[in-house]
Amino acid sequence: MADDLPPPGQHERFRGEYPIVVEGLINRFGEQTVHDGLDLKVRRGEIIGVVGGSGTGKSVLMRSIIGLQLPAAGDITVLGRSLTDGEPDDVRGVRNRWGVLFQGGALFSTLTVGENVEVPLKQFYPEIGDTLRHEIARYKVVLSGLAEEAVKKYPNELSGGMKKRAGLARALALDPELLFLDEPTAGLDPIGAAAFDRLTLELKKTLGLTVFLITHDLDTLHEICDRVAVLADKRVIAVDTVPNLMQLDHPWIQEYFNGPRGRAALTAQALDELRRHMDQPVAAHAVKALDNFPATKDKA
Repeated sequence: MADDLPPPGQHERFRGEYPIVVEGLINRFGEQTVHDGLDLKVRRGEIIGVVGGSGTGKSVLMRSIIGLQLPAAGDITVLGRSLTDGEPDDVRGVRNRWGVLFQGGALFSTLTVGENVEVPLKQFYPEIGDTLRHEIARYKVVLSGLAEEAVKKYPNELSGGMKKRAGLARALALDPELLFLDEPTAGLDPIGAAAFDRLTLELKKTLGLTVFLITHDLDTLHEICDRVAVLADKRVIAVDTVPNLMQLDHPWIQEYFNGPRGRAALTAQALDELRRHMDQPVAAHAVKALDNFPATKDKA
C-alpha cells in the first residue's frame, strides 16, 4: 500500500557493496537469444558504462534490471532484493528507489515539464499535497540544469538537450539511489554532450548515486565512467577501467577503443588534461606544440 511507504528520501539507503547483481541472465525473443548466461555486478557509488555492438542487448539488459523485460532465466537482485523471485510488494518497494532516463527523454507530450516530473510522485506518494509536489518538481528541474521557467513549458517547446534534462529531472523526482541512463548524450552536439557528462558526474557525487549508463560515446567513457562493461557473445565479456580494457585482445574491444574514433577520444582527453595545467610552463608548451601539430590521416 502507498500509505505504508516512507516519504521520498526517508527509506534506509543500501549499504552493501553491489546494489545491482545479475546472475545467469537469459533473454530470448522467439528463437533469438540475446543474452545467454550473462553475469554483472555493479558497485555502489560508481558510474558504470555499458557498451556493445548493435544487437548485443544493452537496452534489454537495462529493461531487465528495472523490470520491464521478463527474462527467460537468471536472477536479478537490486538493492538487496530479488526482482525475479521477490514478492510484488517487495519489488514495488524497490522501484521507487531508482530513476530512469530513456532515450530522447520519453516525456509525456501533453504534460508540462513540471507535470512530467510530478508523475512518479503521484504514482508512489499520492498523499503528498499539491503545493509540496509542485515545489519538489521545480527543484528537480533546476537541479537538472534547466531554468526555472522550463517548469511550465511543454516538450515541443524544448530543444533536444533540454528534453534530456527534463527527462533527467523526472528520473530524480524520488531522490533515487540508482540512476539508469540510456544513451543520454545521443544526438547532442559535443558541447552539450560534455555539459551533460559533467552534470552526471556532479549529481553522482552530490547525491551519492550509482549510475548505470548505456552509451556509445567514447568521450563519456573516458571522462566519467569508473568502469565499463562490454557486451559481446551474448554476455558481459569484460568489466574494467578503460585503460585496462584497451589492453585486452578481443577483436571488438580493440576496434572500439583503439580504432580511429577511440584514438581521437583519447587524444582529446589528453589535451584537456594538459590544458587543466596551463599554469605550468611545461604543460603550456606541450599544449601549444600539439595545437600547432599538423593533422595526419590514417594510412589505408
